[in-house]
Amino acid sequence: MNANRVLTGIAVMAATIMQVLDTTIVNVALPNMAGQLDATPDNISWVLTSYLIASAIIMPLTGFFTDRIGQKRFLLISIAGFVINSALCGMATSLFQMVLFRFLQGVFGAALVPLSQSIMLQIFPGEQRGKAMAIWAMGVMVAPILGPTLGGWLTEYISWRWTFYINLPVGIASFILALRFVHDTPTRARRMDWTGFITLALGIGAVQLVLDRGNQDDWFSSPMLVFATAVATISILFFIVYSLTGKHHPLFDLRIFKDRNFLVASLIMTTIGIGFFGGMLLQSLFLQNFLGYPTFEAGLYMAPRGIASFFVMMFVGKFSGRIPPRNFILVGIICSITGNYMMTGFTAEMTANQLIVPMILQGFGMGLIFVPISTLAFTTLPKETAAEAAGIYSLIRAMGSALGISILVTYFSRDMQQNWSLLRGPITPYNPALHSYLAPLHQGMPAGIPDPQGMHIAAQAVMQQAQNIGYIDSFWFATLNFVVMLPLLLLVRTPAKASPAQVQVSLE
Repeated sequence: MNANRVLTGIAVMAATIMQVLDTTIVNVALPNMAGQLDATPDNISWVLTSYLIASAIIMPLTGFFTDRIGQKRFLLISIAGFVINSALCGMATSLFQMVLFRFLQGVFGAALVPLSQSIMLQIFPGEQRGKAMAIWAMGVMVAPILGPTLGGWLTEYISWRWTFYINLPVGIASFILALRFVHDTPTRARRMDWTGFITLALGIGAVQLVLDRGNQDDWFSSPMLVFATAVATISILFFIVYSLTGKHHPLFDLRIFKDRNFLVASLIMTTIGIGFFGGMLLQSLFLQNFLGYPTFEAGLYMAPRGIASFFVMMFVGKFSGRIPPRNFILVGIICSITGNYMMTGFTAEMTANQLIVPMILQGFGMGLIFVPISTLAFTTLPKETAAEAAGIYSLIRAMGSALGISILVTYFSRDMQQNWSLLRGPITPYNPALHSYLAPLHQGMPAGIPDPQGMHIAAQAVMQQAQNIGYIDSFWFATLNFVVMLPLLLLVRTPAKASPAQVQVSLE
C-alpha cells in the first residue's frame, strides 16, 4: 500500500471518527452541562437534537456540493467548519449558544461520513473494496460505541468542555493531511432543486423532532408532535412524488433504489437500528439505572463490544475478496441473535461480568454485518451515482439509528408501565403475603397494617421487577428484529466478479 493512500485514508478516517464520535461522546456529559448552562433536563436534550437534525438535513446534499465545488474543497470546508464550531461549543456560556453551535457543527460535519466513504472507495482498487469498507466501518461503528466511555472519562476527570475540545487536534491534523494528499474531482454545473431541498429538510427535521421528543412528551398526546408528524408525512410524500415526476434536476435520483442490492442494504441498515443502536442504549441504561454502575464504569463494561467489532472488521477486510458478503452477513445475524438472546435472562442479581460474553457476540455480529452490507450496497451501482448514493446511504444509517432508538426505548417504557400496572395489584395492606415479605424488614405495625415506609419498600420492589421484565421483553424484541433480517438476504444479488474499473466508486 503506497504512502499517499495511507495518508489519504488517515485524513478522511480521522474526520469521520471525529464526526461520528460527537453523536455519543456528549451524552454522558449532559447533566454536568445542564448545571453550568442553567438548563433544565428537558431543554438540555436539544444539544443532541440540534446536531442530529442539522446532520440529517445536510447529508443528502453531499453529491450536489461535491459536483459544484469539488471533492477536496468541500471536504476541507467541512472539516474546518466542524473544528471551529467544536471550539465554540466548548466555550459556550448559555444554552442558546450551545444549541446554535451544535447545529452549525452538525451542518459542517454532515458530509464527512459520506465523503470519507466515497474517498476510501476511490483510493483502493476494485478488488480491495472490502478492505476499504472494513477500515471505514471501524471508524463509523467503533467510534460511537467508545464515545460514552471516553466522554465519561473526560467529564469525570477534566471537564465536559473537553468532549468538544478533543476535536481540535484531530481536526487540525485531518485538515493538514487532506490539504496535502486528498485528490480533487472536476466540478460540473448542477442546479439546486430548492423545492426538493426545502421539503426534504422539513420532512427530515420533523421526523427527527418526533423521534427525539416522542417518548419524553408521550408521543401523540403532544399537539406539537402531532403537528410535526403531519409536516413530516406531507413533506416526505411531496418530495417523493415531486422527485419522481418533476421535469427538473432532482436533489438526488430516487431511481438508485431500483438497484436491488442498494435497496436491500438500505432496508437491513434501517432494521439494524433497533437491534444495534437501540439495544446499545438500553444496555447502558440497564447498567447505570438498573444495576447502579457509575457512568465511566458502565462505559468500560460496554467496551468489549467495540473491541470485538474492531478485530472482526479487520478479519472481514482481509477475507472479503474470498468470501461472499452474504455469508458474512448471515453469520453476523446469527451472532447478533445469540448475543441478544443471552440478555433475555438478565436479572438484578447478575454481575456486569456476565454481560461481557453477549457484548462480544454482538460486537462480532456488528462487524460481520456492517462491513459487508456497506460493500454490497455499492457493488452493482454505476460509479457516477457514488456521491448521491453515499449521501443517501449515510442518511438512511443516521435515520435508522434514530428510529431504532426511539422504537426500542418507547417499547421498553410502555412495557415497564404495563408490568407495573399488573404487579402492583397485590400491594395492599390486606394482603398476607405482603406482611410476610415486610416482617423480616421490621416494617409491620402491631395491628398488622404496614406503615408508609413499608409500603414504599414494597412499591420499590415491584418497580424493580417491572423494570427487569421491561428490559427482558425489550431484549426479546431486539432479538426478533435480527430474525426479521434473515429473509432479506434471499433478495441479495451476488454479481459476477467485475474488473476494478467496473466496480471502482468515484465522485467523478
